[in-house]
Amino acid sequence: MTKNKCGLPHHHGNDEERIISRLPSQETIDDVSILLKQLSDPTRLKIFWILCHIEECVINIAAIMDMSSPAISHHLRLLKACGLIISRRNGKEMYYKAADTEIVSELHYAIDKIAAITCPD
Repeated sequence: MTKNKCGLPHHHGNDEERIISRLPSQETIDDVSILLKQLSDPTRLKIFWILCHIEECVINIAAIMDMSSPAISHHLRLLKACGLIISRRNGKEMYYKAADTEIVSELHYAIDKIAAITCPD
């Protein structure tokens, strides 16, 4: 079988060589997959969206979500572990908000855009 200059068995007129050269590393793909897996859970997606707009304590997040504080804490730990949210302590209370990073801003923007397309006003 003759291969084209990209080493692919078939050439379909696409710019395969350019696309393949721009393919993110496997490590980057893995990192993006982890973030998207965390946001694929509806509860975490909603918590993330809320925390993109306000800083809030666990008890209030639990009340907003109509869930127990331990259940919310579980979701917050997962979101924090992948860098989507940050926390701070004020006395006995822990407060959470979205991390101030480019990826968080872009994910929040994407969520808002997708929501507007699927749930127009």
